[in-house]
Amino acid sequence: MHIPPDSQSLRAPPGSVPSTQASPRLEDAAKEFEAAILAELLKAAGAGQSRTEFGGGEGEEQFASLLLDAQARHIAAAGGIGLAEMALRGLMAQRGPAQGAT
Repeated sequence: MHIPPDSQSLRAPPGSVPSTQASPRLEDAAKEFEAAILAELLKAAGAGQSRTEFGGGEGEEQFASLLLDAQARHIAAAGGIGLAEMALRGLMAQRGPAQGAT
C-alpha cells in the first residue's frame, strides 16, 4: 500500500503543539474533554457492565462509572488517542497566537 507524502500532514504527531504556546488551563481542558469522550467510549464498549457470574451487585453498579472515569483519565494522561491534541489545536486556532499563551 502506497501512502502519499502529503497524507502525513493530515494528522499532526502527538505533542505537536508546543506547551509554551498553550496555557495550562487550555491543556487541562483538552485533556478533560478527551477523558470524557474516552469514558463514554469505554461505557459503550461495555467496560462498566457487571458480570452475570459473581457480580458485585448494586455496589458494583453504583461505582462502575467512577471506575470508567478513572480509567479514562489515566488513558488521557498517558497520551490518549489524540483527541486532546486536536482539541487544543482547534482552541489555539480560534484564540489566535497572541491569546494562546495566557
